[in-house]
Amino acid sequence: DTKSRSFNALIEQIEQVAVRSSDPILLTGPTGAGKSRLAQRIFELKRDRYQVNGSFVHVNCATLRGDGAMSALFGHVQGAFTGAQKARPGYLRQADGGVLFLDEIGELGLDEQAMLLRAIEDRVFFPVGSDVEVHSAFQLMAGTNRSLDQAVTKGSFREDLLARINLWTYRLPPLVERPEDIEPNLNYELSQARQRLGRNFSFSREARARYLAFAKSPGARWTGNFRDLNASVRRMTTLAGSDRITVHDVEAETARLSANWHPVRRVASGFARRMLRDRVDELDRFDRVQLEDVLEVCRDCRSLAQAGKVLFAHSRSFKKNPNDSDRVRKYLLRFGIDPKEVFEG
Repeated sequence: DTKSRSFNALIEQIEQVAVRSSDPILLTGPTGAGKSRLAQRIFELKRDRYQVNGSFVHVNCATLRGDGAMSALFGHVQGAFTGAQKARPGYLRQADGGVLFLDEIGELGLDEQAMLLRAIEDRVFFPVGSDVEVHSAFQLMAGTNRSLDQAVTKGSFREDLLARINLWTYRLPPLVERPEDIEPNLNYELSQARQRLGRNFSFSREARARYLAFAKSPGARWTGNFRDLNASVRRMTTLAGSDRITVHDVEAETARLSANWHPVRRVASGFARRMLRDRVDELDRFDRVQLEDVLEVCRDCRSLAQAGKVLFAHSRSFKKNPNDSDRVRKYLLRFGIDPKEVFEG
């Protein structure tokens, strides 16, 4: 679900290309940005228009390793190798007349890439152990969270294959670039939880406001993108004491997310020692751990204001005139740390 105009325009163009062309489509973007879901949607669109009569075959190339990769993709004949007691059709033949989605295509080996290139161009290939070509007419869709251009430079991806599959290339933006889409997708995940668990889950008004304020704050990194959001809703609905998700449930979940996205890293102690001029050992462990985390956030930010938005993401949404900069400044000065020195450093 999306409210983003730019993303809606992107989807419209992808759908236009999908129904007018059978050429390969390459979807790029970070893990969890929705590449698999979009590929499935494109297949369903083509199927509803009777443009395909085969299946949607989803393959995670990162799981294909060694000798088994060639067999999994292109199939094998009986007796092709030790243990090949029965013939195997392979994913390419299973996708005949349909759509083959090769997720994380950059993980394929060079031999598999060479075979795939011919299969795309000529629609024929040899199963492992066979000297008879087989035919398969499928539309290829590919996904990657890596730079295939860099992979070509390093020699781990064939330049001719990249040239063949990047006729239509689309980047799916991460969730942090689509804050307007957090609320509709939160609603979607909640509806999925209702169906999955058979309970009529909903947020209290204040709990919903707090969760959305946190989700759209500068401190919300959503490193796993929609997978993070899905996992977050799963946790809240599983742990909720009733069908109503409360402020307490939200506070526990946002604390968990914050800890995952902003772990206290021990490397910050060197920075803390510099800022405290070796007085860090005079602090109680409680104060030291907290101070190290604050300084780590400050190092990732450009100003006191930005650091304050990250550090006070929850409480600031309930203040009419939040003065985050002043709160951070006073905290640092309490330990004798000059805020200018922190950000200049």
